[in-house]
Amino acid sequence: MAFLGGGWRVVRDVDVFLGRAGEFLRGSPALHTVPLTVTDALRRRGMGAYGEGAPVFGVLERGGVVCGTFFRTPPYRLNLTAVPERDADALAELLADVDAALPGAAAEPDTAGAFAEAWRRRTGVTAVRVGSERLYRLDALTAPAPAPAGRARVAGGADRELLVRWYREFVGAIGGSGHRDGGAWADDRISYGGITLWETPDGTPVAMAGATPPVAGQVRVGPVYTPAALRGRGYAGAVAAEVSRAARAAGAQEVVLFADLANPTSNGLYQRVGYRPVADFATWGFTAPAPREREADGSAGRP
Repeated sequence: MAFLGGGWRVVRDVDVFLGRAGEFLRGSPALHTVPLTVTDALRRRGMGAYGEGAPVFGVLERGGVVCGTFFRTPPYRLNLTAVPERDADALAELLADVDAALPGAAAEPDTAGAFAEAWRRRTGVTAVRVGSERLYRLDALTAPAPAPAGRARVAGGADRELLVRWYREFVGAIGGSGHRDGGAWADDRISYGGITLWETPDGTPVAMAGATPPVAGQVRVGPVYTPAALRGRGYAGAVAAEVSRAARAAGAQEVVLFADLANPTSNGLYQRVGYRPVADFATWGFTAPAPREREADGSAGRP
């Protein structure tokens, strides 16, 4: 564990990171669902589970007490827990010298905005807010009534091609960047029964809902996806409710999910099923300034 300054320490090993910050993260498992589930996947599947770059983690401590963390699995964005503006600013100053290719950051809105502004000042990038999500926690589950005809079943190996295709369609529908390879995603989810399909009475799959493995007593539902031509028939609500019910039945103390605030349909659906708001999160994207145009002297491209 290397000291960065400003109370931040950088960690390269996921077990060392969790040994230091695990209690802090588990203390608020819903708010920390992303670092908890990502580190769980790294431990289960290896440090290359989310990309080819080596993951990096950080711990913010004061007086020996952990009060914040970050992680990044290149090439994806930085994920940062809620910290005061001064700590977001200090982290931007420290990372500017070691991670100039940082494509963005995600955190609760105040933290994300503070880090984005500090990063813009120090690196000259263009920082744009590219997403807003609301975290929900399941309260009293209310299954849709009437339910659409059909039934739910856990996806298996024979469904792999369908899952890969639907995952790619889902990624395209929500913006298309910063997500895992579809095949790797499908293989991981199939390995632990992490995707449930809703199928019509004739056995045709029409929607899917995923769930993470339980960690720190919580399960995160997602993605929930229905192909565009099949929407408006109640399939998403039915499969999301079934995955939520199964997570509760398996012993999850908390069941959570994220919804894009730009999509009122999904937010309304999850609330009807029984989810209640917990917190909002913001994602910022960073774009490096374009190289200066070379002078028209015939030297462009020369060593």
